[in-house]
Amino acid sequence: MNLTRDVPLKPDQSALLFIDVQNFAAHRDGAEFDGLPPDDFAQKYGWFFDQLDTYVIPNMQAIQSACRTAGVEVMYTTIESLTLDGRDRSLDYKITGFNVPKGSWDGKVVDQIAPVGDEIILPKSSSSVFVSTHIDYVLRNLGVKQIVISGLITDQCVESAIRDACDLGYLVTQVTDACLTYTQDRHDHSLQTIKGYCRQVTTAELVAELADA
Repeated sequence: MNLTRDVPLKPDQSALLFIDVQNFAAHRDGAEFDGLPPDDFAQKYGWFFDQLDTYVIPNMQAIQSACRTAGVEVMYTTIESLTLDGRDRSLDYKITGFNVPKGSWDGKVVDQIAPVGDEIILPKSSSSVFVSTHIDYVLRNLGVKQIVISGLITDQCVESAIRDACDLGYLVTQVTDACLTYTQDRHDHSLQTIKGYCRQVTTAELVAELADA
């Protein structure tokens, strides 16, 4: 049998997973940027937010709409502790200083791609959603075999999710222009590094594929 990752989505066994597209890291008022002077913010994150607002969020909206129409399960994971003080966080997040308190505004998905109805949201407290949530259990209960991944940050939590999903036996599709990190070089390098684990498509290609599914 000729095995391949280049398998078109079957909507009834597929899920779209948005990673960390939340107020904490994808809104200018998010806690990740708290206390940064305007000039420092512009220098460090200006390109990131320009890309996010101009291209990446609209692409996320397009794949979200296409998946909903096609009957693909739409899911979200956000950085959010199970406690207010973050005592349940991973050691790495404690060292980094990440704490998004349970129930906080920072832990909410950004308004532009807000969940509707009973779409599933899984709070995580580690880089990989597969480490600090029961997403594998949920996906298997849903009958999901193919995962579409979009989100932030390309070379951090997105990469972690792709690798772990592949190791657990899922076929992964990464939407390359619906992911983002802090520089173009970092984004391009990540896509090159991770492409051996997943199928990579653009937003336009995924939308067209789902329209024909």
